[in-house]
Amino acid sequence: MLNKLKERIIIICGHYGAGKTNVAVNLALFAAEKGKKVTIADLDVVNPYFRTADNAKELREKGIRCIIPQYANTNVDIPSIPAEFLSVFHGDDFSVIDVGGDDGAIALSVYKEKFESSGYEMLYVYNACRPLTAELDEAEQSLRDIEAMSRLKVGYIINNTNLGEETTAETVKKGEEICKALSERTGVPFLGNTVFKTVKGLDIDSVIPMDNATKQLF
Repeated sequence: MLNKLKERIIIICGHYGAGKTNVAVNLALFAAEKGKKVTIADLDVVNPYFRTADNAKELREKGIRCIIPQYANTNVDIPSIPAEFLSVFHGDDFSVIDVGGDDGAIALSVYKEKFESSGYEMLYVYNACRPLTAELDEAEQSLRDIEAMSRLKVGYIINNTNLGEETTAETVKKGEEICKALSERTGVPFLGNTVFKTVKGLDIDSVIPMDNATKQLF
């Protein structure tokens, strides 16, 4: 997958509960394993949700620099972006940015010019098992809303359709069909599927395998 991503700044976006954080965290881990110098930035300003900050210890142990909001994992629900975030636009780190939910994309719009001058690729993570995006029209609306709020363009679609440990090949294929239809409708290329390695009945060459039910590895 890394060879398809031409820019060093990768934005992970998608609807609430699509699995963006898992994708962001494990993309960062995979890039570090490949010898890249990696930074991961948490722009999930919706404090109660699962977020990159939950994985900071593991990431730092792998040599990954973490940029995390001051109030992450506290009872203080104040959206904040660390001043350190501006560092992603300088240097040569492979930088993964985890954006929280549709509304969280608004935070990106502040840095539109910096993203455009530095170069970026925004990946839209889709899960057909989540409410409000299960249908093609809903998925398209979500993608377009994120583009409008961020003032940035989605570069690839990733199918992350899953039901945790209950995921089957049929679950993944259902999401893949919608993602391909979404790609055809929007003109945004379909990058591939994230799939648990335990799921049987899929062509492994067509997926981005996950090690187990809680970790997604590219």
